[in-house]
Amino acid sequence: MQYIIMNYTPPADHPDADAVKAAADGELWGAYTRALVDAGILVGGEALHPSHTATTLRMANGQREVQDGPYAATKEQLGGFYVIDVPDLDAALEWAARNPAASSGAVEVRPVIMRDA
Repeated sequence: MQYIIMNYTPPADHPDADAVKAAADGELWGAYTRALVDAGILVGGEALHPSHTATTLRMANGQREVQDGPYAATKEQLGGFYVIDVPDLDAALEWAARNPAASSGAVEVRPVIMRDA
């Protein structure tokens, strides 16, 4: 079963694109990513640019409403994600608990809807 692990961290942890890259390549994140790869469960994932670079779109009465910034202004913002393939939710939660974002923000785990091949 595939799960997405979403990394929510305080925006101050990623003030610009260079900091995001440094965080993605840093010791904690690098070790976590290598552990996922070594376990053979990593399907994919990416670090994201800071939330202030987001653009949010809604459709209202057939018209686009575009807003600069993230969908929600919260303490933590989505900074990146991993997609893993593990047997069950318990295994996904074990990996999520090892995620560096768990100590400074939050980690959301959600099952992926698999399409028939």
